[in-house]
Amino acid sequence: MEKAKAKNEIEKCEDSQCSLHGKLSARGRVFSGSVIKKYPRRIAISFTRTVYIQKYERYAHKKTTLHARLPDCFKSKINLGDYAKIQECRPLSKIIHFVVIEKIKSGVEEKK
Repeated sequence: MEKAKAKNEIEKCEDSQCSLHGKLSARGRVFSGSVIKKYPRRIAISFTRTVYIQKYERYAHKKTTLHARLPDCFKSKINLGDYAKIQECRPLSKIIHFVVIEKIKSGVEEKK
């Protein structure tokens, strides 16, 4: 019920490059990470992944940064430190190949 309610809370936008309300089709890989930078039309998210190093027979943590298109309907909802989900789409520019599809949680949790 809460997920359906959350999707209804997002206002409809007139952005043509929105995967929810526009003509942009989001397909392919899905990543989630914390927002480290926010620009007028895009965000940069960062997440860590585990990589196996064959020479040392050990695992190492690597940090990955991806840029994603920020549709008009998510502009006021997503801020620095939030946890967001992005999905692959067609290349929109030189560095943007993903689009924001969901905000998972806020970066600053409210204390009760």
